[in-house]
Amino acid sequence: MIGHQFMGKVHSHAYRDLPFYFDPPAVPVQQAISGRNEAAVREAAEQFGWDSVETDWRRLVERDDIDLIDIVTPNHTHADMAIAAAEAGKHVISEKPLAVTAAQAKRMKDAVEENNVVHMVSHNYRYAPAVQYAAQLIREGRLGRIYHIRAQYLQDFIMDPAFPLVWRLKKEYTGSGALGDIGAHIIDLARFLVGEFHSVSGMLQTFIPERPLEDGSGTGEVTVDDAAGFLARFNNGAMGVFEATRFAAGSRNKNQFEINGEKGSIRWDLENMNNLEVYFEDDEPGMQGFRMIHCTEAEHPYMQAYWPAGHIIGYEHTFIHQMAELINGIHENKSPHANFNDGFENQVVLEAVQESAASGSWMTTEQIKAGL
Repeated sequence: MIGHQFMGKVHSHAYRDLPFYFDPPAVPVQQAISGRNEAAVREAAEQFGWDSVETDWRRLVERDDIDLIDIVTPNHTHADMAIAAAEAGKHVISEKPLAVTAAQAKRMKDAVEENNVVHMVSHNYRYAPAVQYAAQLIREGRLGRIYHIRAQYLQDFIMDPAFPLVWRLKKEYTGSGALGDIGAHIIDLARFLVGEFHSVSGMLQTFIPERPLEDGSGTGEVTVDDAAGFLARFNNGAMGVFEATRFAAGSRNKNQFEINGEKGSIRWDLENMNNLEVYFEDDEPGMQGFRMIHCTEAEHPYMQAYWPAGHIIGYEHTFIHQMAELINGIHENKSPHANFNDGFENQVVLEAVQESAASGSWMTTEQIKAGL
């Protein structure tokens, strides 16, 4: 694994707990973790269960005892690491968003395909049982033709003007702000549940344009968005409304969507992630309305691995499910979704929103791809 902060902890936990809950065809061995600060990475290795450490990520790629490279570093580093891993014949999983630009994401996608390695991008919310069940209902036609999706990802952690100018607020490191950091998740969920994007019309806003430097030496410019909103048309005729912001006071991590079809609707909210609200048009008069499905039954995706019905699971389990799919994919030499193809398509949508916001006009995904 390259990196050892928040996502490093989450991914490490998933590797460790995977064989406890599931019966994978192979058991992950946590051979080595890499970080630039030797003391910090050694501490992480001890806490997270890694057997050895490296201070140069290239050493991981070179090692013969490593089959999979897991990238949990800032966005601008993903491309070099993933491409080097693929060229060395290593399977790859990368945190989202896949890259800083669509062109970079395409190079990454091409590299893993040309070298025939298994690849994934970490869009863990696909793997919440309630989201998987929503996808099942849509695939079965229970909602009929899809008309709408409304999706929001709301946070509030940088509202304080004294919050420092961290890497997430610098375009050269992250590509975009709230749009790419959390908007990428609702874009991926929309593609998973509704279909491919055709075009978007977006707006971006930076509310606090300058912030204190991390070393206390002054202030610096915020070069990414604090909030993003956009309209979307899908290839299947559906329409979407999307919002991603880090300035929604009181919303710590509110990832939610509602999908409306000709036969019914579904709603999901990460802050109540075990539940799925469902409405069906053909319910008898007087009994119509949203019902709450507690997705903890053995019939719900992944839940047969856990506890009796009614006993909930949490955020960390979405990563366990993701890693279960990854290990199965490596065993079968297939790249599960969300993979680098998904990451590329998501990146195209991100770039289309940015281009639309800059130009003030609608932008199609094909226009972005034509320019690569």
